[in-house]
Amino acid sequence: MSLFKLNCKPTFFKLRLPARSYSNDVKKTKLHEFHVRHGGKMVPFAGYMMPVKYADSIASSHLHTRRQCSLFDVSHMLQTKIHGKHREQFMEQICVTDVQNLGTGKSALSLFIDDQTGGILDDLIITKTNGDYLYMVTNAGCKEQDMRMLTEQLLFSCDQRRQSPYHVFSLGFQSIFKSNGQDVSLEFLDSDEQSLLALQGPSSAGVLQLVVDKSTDLSGLYFMDSTTATVCGVPDCRVTRCGYTGEDGFEISVPSDRVEAIAESFVAHDDVGSRIDTTPVEAALMWTISRKRRDERRFPGASVILKQLSDGARRKRVGLVQKAHGAPVRGGAVLFNPVNGEKIGSVTSGCPSPTLSQNIGMGYVDSRFAKNGTDILAEVRGQKIPLVITKMPFFTAVMFQFIDFVFKSFNHMVHFFSPPVIFLKYVSPIKLPRLGF
Repeated sequence: MSLFKLNCKPTFFKLRLPARSYSNDVKKTKLHEFHVRHGGKMVPFAGYMMPVKYADSIASSHLHTRRQCSLFDVSHMLQTKIHGKHREQFMEQICVTDVQNLGTGKSALSLFIDDQTGGILDDLIITKTNGDYLYMVTNAGCKEQDMRMLTEQLLFSCDQRRQSPYHVFSLGFQSIFKSNGQDVSLEFLDSDEQSLLALQGPSSAGVLQLVVDKSTDLSGLYFMDSTTATVCGVPDCRVTRCGYTGEDGFEISVPSDRVEAIAESFVAHDDVGSRIDTTPVEAALMWTISRKRRDERRFPGASVILKQLSDGARRKRVGLVQKAHGAPVRGGAVLFNPVNGEKIGSVTSGCPSPTLSQNIGMGYVDSRFAKNGTDILAEVRGQKIPLVITKMPFFTAVMFQFIDFVFKSFNHMVHFFSPPVIFLKYVSPIKLPRLGF
């Protein structure tokens, strides 16, 4: 009997950002033929040909990820290594994370911020590895923008950056900045050389554990922890317990010349199936900026963001649930006060939720209307559709992590006073990865 028994084969799909091409030349990941062979419908997405769906419906793929696990090809994302003695100080100049106090083997969601406006340029995940470099993953849709910004920050002074030409990348993929005694270098990992897979879903840990080396125990790798491991016989793959599905999962960085073999190994298991002017205050992302960095007031955009935090934001990001059935409200729809018809915001995205069996969305509204439970209207094709402001996330995320030291201390006390009582190691929420015996 197979350890993991699920209803269908793995689902492969990729949904991260609205499609936008940053290049006239549409590229292919090293898994292109793999997707086609497995029935993927290929479409242009952020400059790459990517699978928008497979034989199953998108709703079926969605539910499969929630109930079992799915494999995502995210090789079009930008992977970057930051080397040098001053790599942590360099990153703190351009993102909001307290990188110097980030633990070794730990990852953090962070933001690139425009220093003048306080606006969010992009989000990223930064990892402090146990090697001599930081590892970073940023969005595919902002790939060229992020590469240009990082390189300009590294090579030029502030005045030079304002006048810097876009062809700065003719300098090559690795540049070294020695000015003012700073030792930093950037290494952009080309997708032809390094690929990125995301294994997502409640069964992902069990599936991955079967193909990593015996010295790698995933039960000790918690949410936003990162390590290197041998995966499917391929050494030195970076494995980070993270993802964007709201389920337990992993992002796995692997050599491109071995990625297809690794993907096929996962498939063999029955389980697997532009610049933004919005600030972190408005986007409810202030948790990405630590208390230390706020107190120091030296992170990018600090003057704008901290003033807004003190005075209050004029608008806020909110969750939206559609009251009536029908076509979902889509990005760009205008939101109105139902009492007097006043325009109060707009929708940024919307879609049906197979998990909730409702149409949901997200948008920005005037802060006066941001309270959960507030009724508003959206205009769709000339008609007013009733919505209600809702707390996010819509679906409780399942992330594998320690609760805290208190539970561990309590565990030891119980064992000391009552040896026959056995407690499981807690995770938060109290839910272990499902094993489908």
